Amino acid sequence: MEIDARGSEKSLSFCYLKIDNIFCVSRLTREGSGNFLTQTYLELREIENNVIREQVRIDKRQINDQIQFGDTNSNLIRVSINQFYGIEINDFAVSVAKTALWIAEHQMFEKTRAITYMKDEFLPLRTYTNIIEGNALRIDWNDVISNTKCNYIMGNPPFLGQKMQTKEQKEDMKNIFKDNPKYKRLDYVACWYKKACEYMKNTKVTCALVSTNSICQGEMINMLWKPLFNNFNIIINFAYRTFTWDSEASIKAHVHCVIVGFSYINNENKIIFDKESMIKCYNINPYLMNAPTIFLEKLQSSISGLPFISKGSQLVDGGNYVFKNINEYNEFIKKEPNAIKYIRRYTNAKEYLNGKDDSYVLYFENFEPSELNSMPQIKNRIELVKRFRENSNSQTFNELANKPTKYFVTLIPKIDSIAFPCVSSENRKYIPIGFIDKGTVLTNSMFYIESSDLWVFSLLNSNVHMAWMKIFAGRLKSDFRYSSTMVYNTFPVPKLIDDQKYKLNNAALKILEARKLYHDSTLADLYNNLTMPPELRKAHIENDKAVMEAYGFDWRKMSEDDCIAKLMEMYQKLVEEKK
Repeated sequence: MEIDARGSEKSLSFCYLKIDNIFCVSRLTREGSGNFLTQTYLELREIENNVIREQVRIDKRQINDQIQFGDTNSNLIRVSINQFYGIEINDFAVSVAKTALWIAEHQMFEKTRAITYMKDEFLPLRTYTNIIEGNALRIDWNDVISNTKCNYIMGNPPFLGQKMQTKEQKEDMKNIFKDNPKYKRLDYVACWYKKACEYMKNTKVTCALVSTNSICQGEMINMLWKPLFNNFNIIINFAYRTFTWDSEASIKAHVHCVIVGFSYINNENKIIFDKESMIKCYNINPYLMNAPTIFLEKLQSSISGLPFISKGSQLVDGGNYVFKNINEYNEFIKKEPNAIKYIRRYTNAKEYLNGKDDSYVLYFENFEPSELNSMPQIKNRIELVKRFRENSNSQTFNELANKPTKYFVTLIPKIDSIAFPCVSSENRKYIPIGFIDKGTVLTNSMFYIESSDLWVFSLLNSNVHMAWMKIFAGRLKSDFRYSSTMVYNTFPVPKLIDDQKYKLNNAALKILEARKLYHDSTLADLYNNLTMPPELRKAHIENDKAVMEAYGFDWRKMSEDDCIAKLMEMYQKLVEEKK
């Protein structure tokens, strides 16, 4: 809240009215310290002191060395720690939070006294603090402070994925999300959003929570936000996009956070904060974009008719079918020359990015049992795979031991295909995308698209596709985790005429030609933002222009946010057309 203390006494009176009506409740967390409450108190008292300082300048009348406001002797200090409420599960943290508020109160009293020359002494611990010990997810928040009296909710609830939750926390999740069958996949922090929505209903209370950024990404949107929007009709009025927060706790944590501010009241001055930028918005959707509120659904095929996409194979072989380098391959072939018909090129994401192309793998398709039995080296490897699966802790893999010549998942490109890693660094401007030969065995750390069309390659290498991917992909720490069902298959593409495809083909060729200039460099080298060659960067810029023109976008003026907003509108239209 910003209050300009300058102006008339009438304006100052309004400032005091606003200050006097503030009540905050913080949802503290395990091992919390009340920092949110303390800092909020300090900031509001600083605003109040500015108001008092301005009044001192305007009103020169003094009685007994104390400032008189107007003709009354009302208390100058309106902001009190009595206006701040908290819930903390840890008894020691409750004591810390109370002490922090008392210290803050004393500090600000001294600052006020320096402004007004008051002779009153501050009496330590004279003010009651409203910090309640308890599990914030099990108690009724109205028992702490009625929702009719509360103005603001704030907090930094715990971020805990499904695997990190205790038995008690899993029970909390069950109680909060009893009407949501997919709740188990949500982060623990989501409980506070549901609880806050229930508490705020039919009020003007505003809530803002620091959360793991995963709640505003990928599949989590539909699991959390869709029910909140549909059942409670909440409105997001401001948001901080992903930022890194280094914990000051004894156990250091490096987490990626967002802040989402929401209420039942529509604020016309909606703002998104993104690093150093401040974006004024007409609407903020759960993806934290200035765009229409839509909820993408998983799609099993491309909504735009793009070619089939799939992850690679999953062997579950204990490494016994893989030859990690050319030496291993040559040594095996020397011993078993007839096995060459059962060997294929093999790669994973790491090898693909770093230009390693000398890995091979055994692949048995349409084999003759008698032929395999005649090759002891192959028989031995099949036996090792069988034992590996039998000794696995997974029942599924145990059952697979009866089919040792089969991969767990067999997905191999039938034609020359476009390929790229499932996870890509957030520091890259583009996903490193290339081509692989048909029949190459990729691991499930790779995606492949059964197409060698250059216009498809052009689209995927564009800033338009990257903008869409950054919003709808999941995250692995801070890196992008691509999704076929949530990114590729939902990606809206206009109907392209032959002339547009021709231009995209040419743009794609320039990218490939620029890469060839640096034949000793890997894709990891070429797409490192620091070392990306100027020729390649220029080719990508020209490709970006070509793709944006194909979409009818003005590449001279359009921002990334505007691009995403248009793409969302396109997606919505395509969905409606499919109905």
